Amino acid sequence: MSDLLKTPLHGQHEALGARMVDFAGFSMPVQYTSIKQEHAAVRQHAGLFDVSHMGQIQLSGVGAIACAEKLLTCRISSLRPGRVRYGLLCNEEGGCVDDVTVYRESETMLWLCVNAANVKKDLLWIQKHAGKTVTVVDRSRETALLALQGPASASILDRLTVPALVAGKISDLGRFRFADFEIAGHPVQISRTGYTGADGFEIYLPAESAVSIFEALLDAGRADGLEAAGLGARDTLRLEAALPLYGHELDDSTSPLEAGLDRFVKRETGGFIGAEAITRREHEGRLRQLVGFVIEGRGIARGGYPIDLDGAHVGHVTSGGPSPTLGSAIGLGYVPPELAEVGSKIDVVIRNRPVPARIVETPFLGAS
Repeated sequence: MSDLLKTPLHGQHEALGARMVDFAGFSMPVQYTSIKQEHAAVRQHAGLFDVSHMGQIQLSGVGAIACAEKLLTCRISSLRPGRVRYGLLCNEEGGCVDDVTVYRESETMLWLCVNAANVKKDLLWIQKHAGKTVTVVDRSRETALLALQGPASASILDRLTVPALVAGKISDLGRFRFADFEIAGHPVQISRTGYTGADGFEIYLPAESAVSIFEALLDAGRADGLEAAGLGARDTLRLEAALPLYGHELDDSTSPLEAGLDRFVKRETGGFIGAEAITRREHEGRLRQLVGFVIEGRGIARGGYPIDLDGAHVGHVTSGGPSPTLGSAIGLGYVPPELAEVGSKIDVVIRNRPVPARIVETPFLGAS
């Protein structure tokens, strides 16, 4: 792992006894204690994740908003400063270049939080379409990112943050909004967003401030049950929330509509790269649909496992694993639309053995 990139918190992870793995070219903590314990901490109290491997790409200039409107499936012109919106970058064939969150800073500046494995690809794609009135800057290496997630996260941050200007208390910050604060004397931007299906916040900060803020958060939250959490719990949490992971549910050939992300695609106006192809593919009929399922036999579904019906191959699993909250094995996968109805029975082939499963509504929390 010596050739892997390291986040500014690599030393803290090793000191806490984390098990490190290769993820998107970074040495990242997969767990500190156990995935189940860290998962439970987020659902019941709070968990702190280092996600500094994620990328941040800034667009500024008089053409920045128009450029983003052309690049992204979500509407940008109506996104007010201080707001965040989820959207997708698509290619000319209607496939997903990446899924991102968009932060609107001002009338002439915004930035995207992009997936770690796609930073270079996204940067080149944006630069290709930016035009002369837009300045595109990769801020990834100078920016660290922490995710504080769970029901106690707001109270922890309320005790620790100092608002900048008129930001107010962290607990007053609305969902998908962001503002400037200070933690332990360091400037940060905090958004009420996350990737766990729990209430929580994402904290963007200068890389050189990461150690001080990470330790301040752990100290402040210890009495609330806050635990450091790794990528293993992050994956089980996002799976319970049925949130897509690029490279699993999404890729360059997958339409956002196949992935069930219709609500993040501005259909009435289009105008973004890939809009015509997405509409054409929809009119031709979806060949597959992303569904959630619960395993009803014994076994754990994993990405790439076949999905069968009556002995015939009909699809594949994109993500799967145990749900610590539900106490059952769950998964996401693609099947033909006619087989996607809630309650439909399928088989997931686990180690050459068909195991019965049932399609359920997503997100999984609350599904029965």
